[in-house]
Amino acid sequence: MTIEKLKSGSYRVKLQIDKKRYSVTVPYKPTEKEAYALILERVEKEDGVKGTFKYYCKQYITIKENVLSPRTIKGYNDYIDLLPEWFSRLDLGEIRHEDVQRLINELSVTRSPKTVRNYHGFVSAIFAMYRPGFSLHTTLPQKVKREDYIPSENDVRAVLNCADGTEYQTFLKLACMGLRRGEICALNVSDLDDNNVLHINKALVLDKDNNLVIKTTKTTSSTRNVPIPESLANEIRKQGYIFRQSPNSVIKWLNRTQDKLGIPRFSLHKFRHFFVSSLSDKNVPVETILQLGGYETDAVMKTVYRHNMKREDEKRKIIDDLTNGLF
Repeated sequence: MTIEKLKSGSYRVKLQIDKKRYSVTVPYKPTEKEAYALILERVEKEDGVKGTFKYYCKQYITIKENVLSPRTIKGYNDYIDLLPEWFSRLDLGEIRHEDVQRLINELSVTRSPKTVRNYHGFVSAIFAMYRPGFSLHTTLPQKVKREDYIPSENDVRAVLNCADGTEYQTFLKLACMGLRRGEICALNVSDLDDNNVLHINKALVLDKDNNLVIKTTKTTSSTRNVPIPESLANEIRKQGYIFRQSPNSVIKWLNRTQDKLGIPRFSLHKFRHFFVSSLSDKNVPVETILQLGGYETDAVMKTVYRHNMKREDEKRKIIDDLTNGLF
């Protein structure tokens, strides 16, 4: 959207929606919120658009497109695809709490509690922008506590041994150091300095059209400097690149290798979990772990990793010491 001043002193607001251009001229400089309201009014007048929920979802994405990541925009478009037809056609101004609850109930049948909660967050954002006086009081599905499998040191060592000499060896070594898949795929040799420090400042992600694009890191904290072993730095310099395969190829290779080794399947992201739990077991300060892993807060560590911070044998010793002499 653009707001331009005309020679007459008036202001023209212009916006392209679904390949059609709309413009409105007013005798004053509108705020951004006022400008969008003017455009929406023009759209409804020209196209006879009823203010359906789906319609406002698309407008919300258009408004946010320049400030959100491609991955987030893609996620929002996926949410629109999840909309049942009966809900997408409802006039936004006529939607009741009962309608939103019915929507959440339907989604809960086929989607995980986490997905449903994320979807409800998107729905809430639409109402917050276009019906700010409508506060949702929806009953959401209960969160499911999962005991994620964290690979052991033996698991990781076995996978790395299998990767030795393949195009995946550098990738997996960096994954063990807490780097995300998108961060590794976006790295170039130029991101490695003479002091063997990797400068993490971008990531490879899917955009709304399912095209791979380079964007900034997930958060400002994700932009960081990670020192790596000299042997790994020399390995990168010798081969002249870090990773040239598709992001999905390493997942397929990992699954085949895990089956071959006879160990439980775990995702690439679990190498990041392994990184955190291993450093925690070595009593590395939390602040240092956050900096190396590019975490914005310790919330993820508390909710995802906390129950895995000690190995099973250490947990057993803690319980034995506690119960000794009690029963």
